[in-house]
Amino acid sequence: MLHRIYAIYIARNREFLRDRGTLAWNLALPLVLMIGLSLAFSGDGRDQFTVGVLQETANLDIEQHPFLETRFINFVAFTDENIAFRKIERHQLDLLVRFDGQRRYWINPDSPKAYFAERLLLHADTTNGGNIEKAQISGDAIRYVDWVLPGILGMNMMFSCLFGVGYVVVRYRKNGFLKRLRATPLRPIEFIIAQLASRLSLIILITAVIYTGTHLFLDTRMEGSYFALLLIAILGAASMVSLGLMVAARVSSEELAGGLLNLITWPMMLLSGVWFSLEGASPLVQNAAQIFPLTHILDSSRAVMLDGASLIDIAPNLAALALMTAVFLGIGATFFRWNQD
Repeated sequence: MLHRIYAIYIARNREFLRDRGTLAWNLALPLVLMIGLSLAFSGDGRDQFTVGVLQETANLDIEQHPFLETRFINFVAFTDENIAFRKIERHQLDLLVRFDGQRRYWINPDSPKAYFAERLLLHADTTNGGNIEKAQISGDAIRYVDWVLPGILGMNMMFSCLFGVGYVVVRYRKNGFLKRLRATPLRPIEFIIAQLASRLSLIILITAVIYTGTHLFLDTRMEGSYFALLLIAILGAASMVSLGLMVAARVSSEELAGGLLNLITWPMMLLSGVWFSLEGASPLVQNAAQIFPLTHILDSSRAVMLDGASLIDIAPNLAALALMTAVFLGIGATFFRWNQD
């Protein structure tokens, strides 16, 4: 018995080691993720307050005021005062300051952290003349559960679409199911569209059930249109399914498919704002996140659910998702193959 177990053990190890693509992804993926995370989220991670700086440009100049040199405060530049005011209103910023032109700061009197941030500002301002003006903006805080709900729904959609389609298609190819389909009049684009429609209908139904349950049980915020939210879900799921089909277009190894899908899903989950906002990250990271469908799904859904955004407001995100879907489908149909070889 032991020699049979040993023979299977050796055979499986050789099969894995001879699959160079799978071996490469297993070695490279953790290294790539660690390097990416170290570059994206470098720092000591000890910031205690988040302060917005309202100014004309996106680049902060710490020489504007001594307060900008304060340690353990995450300073975020804002060029749109409406966005900055809304974040103060909803406790997403502890303090908002303006030093160019009219010197003024804004706080939400109901925010506990705003009191301490204001003390630090006034202390630093005494060395700079002490003539900064104060204004107040009131509003209810956005609960974390309200903010994170779109992220959880989007993450569930991402894994279900990518692995539920990409991994399955690779298994179809490996066990010869696709080879048999090739003998029929079915064309690659028709097979891909059928897979897209099937997974799309299932994931929309599942997401709707999860959203309804959490919304009723947790009384989550919904300021905008349900139709806009449904449209985001449809285009978002379509882009994810298309991405999974593109990955699976030619891959015949399940291990390699899993490595490729993990290479896509983990950076997307970390950089698209599932669990935390990227406002404090570098502009390079924020711009890089725009290449992921999940980023546009979460940005637009949070705008609808938390800010009451209209279809016009989220049109750029919807256009990006539609474009990604068309590109992924086109690439997947072009390079799709039925056989393993």
